[in-house]
Amino acid sequence: MEKVTTTVTNGTTAPMAAKVSPAAKKTLLILNCILLSIGNCGGPLIMRLYFIHGGNRVWLSAFLETAGWPFIAVVLTILYFHRRAAGTNGDSKKTTLIYMRPRLFFAVAVIGIITGFDDYLYAYGVARLPVSTSALIIASQLAFTAFFAYYLVKQKFTAYSVNAVVLLTVGAGVLALHTSSDRPKGETKKEYVMGFVLTVAAALLYGFILPAIELTYNKAKQAITYTLVLEIQMVMCLFATIFCLVGMIVNNDFKVIPREGRDFELGETKYYIIMCFSALIWQCFFLGAIGVIFCASSLLSGIIIAVLLPVTEVLAVVFYKEKFQAEKGVALVLSLWGFASYFYGEYKFTKKSKDIIEPSQQSMELAQANYSSV
Repeated sequence: MEKVTTTVTNGTTAPMAAKVSPAAKKTLLILNCILLSIGNCGGPLIMRLYFIHGGNRVWLSAFLETAGWPFIAVVLTILYFHRRAAGTNGDSKKTTLIYMRPRLFFAVAVIGIITGFDDYLYAYGVARLPVSTSALIIASQLAFTAFFAYYLVKQKFTAYSVNAVVLLTVGAGVLALHTSSDRPKGETKKEYVMGFVLTVAAALLYGFILPAIELTYNKAKQAITYTLVLEIQMVMCLFATIFCLVGMIVNNDFKVIPREGRDFELGETKYYIIMCFSALIWQCFFLGAIGVIFCASSLLSGIIIAVLLPVTEVLAVVFYKEKFQAEKGVALVLSLWGFASYFYGEYKFTKKSKDIIEPSQQSMELAQANYSSV
């Protein structure tokens, strides 16, 4: 039986979780940060690659953002047989197959449908805007995440986290100074504006989704283990994929895909390779995002997404020859400053918590010793 604990982080009550050693949780956090980084930087680039070279199916691109969920199913199957062989429950025949309870399942399914809609909004934006422009707009999700985290999960802000949010938001604003010259050739002003508006909507909606996942953890009324986090990820992506699949059917995408593959500028083989890698890279993004929420908070997940914005900008310059103005260099400095501010605040908070807890434990031990000697 796993020991369940409830902790408090920055004034917010964390979800019930199976007891994990600090070293293991730190390792898990680093791993999820890496996955989030790969997905956050690679996802927009490979999606834009599809549109640049002749692809124009927005629902298909949205579908690919979560279509990698079967990979999680394979991992869960391996973990199940590992638990069964190890006899986690004391009897291999009674090994739990699915940890998710119906209450949690329905909540995650709703978040999954919202995610599917958000995927469509984002894919439409990437189809119409350069990577640099769509990335800087998406960075505004940090402000939305902070807003919804405050109201949904009662996230308490320190001076350092507020400083981080302000710096990262200002960095995105600085980047916005060069958007007027970014409209792709052959694209109407109406299409560009529509892409801009829908990308802002995608940022707002994802700013809601991150705290909503954290709220789901808090209200789950069951131990949140990393295996359960993987189940949540799989169900969320499954319902998002179903939502986009319906859109593809209505839009007749399946009839067009074979022809689009044959006409793709990089060749039919590379067309399908791009699809496969797109699904895999985006799965890294979603898995990393909810993993960071599990190990830390939705706010940290939002901050990591925002701080990677300049990295995406640089990669867009390297691979797609987009211009790198001075504003992008300023944004990079501001983003790194904000990232450092957040982690310094976390370090101070952790150190302060230890300073409070240790004397308290010593006082209890001394009182017990005095009581025993009486």
